[in-house]
Amino acid sequence: MELLSAGVDTSVIALWLGHESVETTQVYLEAHLALKEAALAKVASVKQTSLTRYRPPDQVLAFLRAL
Repeated sequence: MELLSAGVDTSVIALWLGHESVETTQVYLEAHLALKEAALAKVASVKQTSLTRYRPPDQVLAFLRAL
């Protein structure tokens, strides 16, 4: 995660780790995000009592798939 935070591209990290594809590396990145979300969910916020993950609208997803 330090490499990613430092701006190293995920494809380079995948090569360094010996992963067959970038998708394999993505699994670990998603797991790391899940740990962060779990930690944030335990913190009581003054303005917001529950945190939810952003879900983009279908139009945005369709646009990104068309790229």
